[in-house]
Amino acid sequence: MSRAVEESNRRMLRARDAMDRGYARPLDVAALARIAHVSPTHFTRTFRATFGETPHRYLQRRRVERAMFLLRETGRSVTDVCFEVGFGSLGTFSRTFRAIVGRSPREYRARAVRSGAPTCFTMAWTRPVG
Repeated sequence: MSRAVEESNRRMLRARDAMDRGYARPLDVAALARIAHVSPTHFTRTFRATFGETPHRYLQRRRVERAMFLLRETGRSVTDVCFEVGFGSLGTFSRTFRAIVGRSPREYRARAVRSGAPTCFTMAWTRPVG
C-alpha cells in the first residue's frame, strides 16, 4: 500500500471517528471534509471507496444502531430516542429505522430481548446489514 493511500485512509478514519463520537449532533459533509483536509466532493467519493457506503448512510446507520440499543435496553419513548440519536423528525427516524432494520422502532422494541451480554457483543450480533 502506498504512502498516499495510507494517508488518505488515515484522514477518512479521522472523519469516521468524528462521526462515531458526534453522531447525535448535526454533521454535514463540509465539516467532515474539513476534518479530513479534503474538499467535500473528494471526501464523499473517497469515504465511499474506503468504507463501502456514503458518509450520510454511515451516519444514519450509526444513529440507528444507537437507537436499537436504547429501544432494547431502556424504557424511553420512541420520540425521545429519535431526538437523542440525532434525527430531526420522528417520520424520518421511523422511515430510516425501518429501511435499515426491517421493522419499525415499535416493532423492534416489542420483539427485542435484553441481553446479558456485553454491549460490544450485542452490537455485533444485532448490527443492521441494510
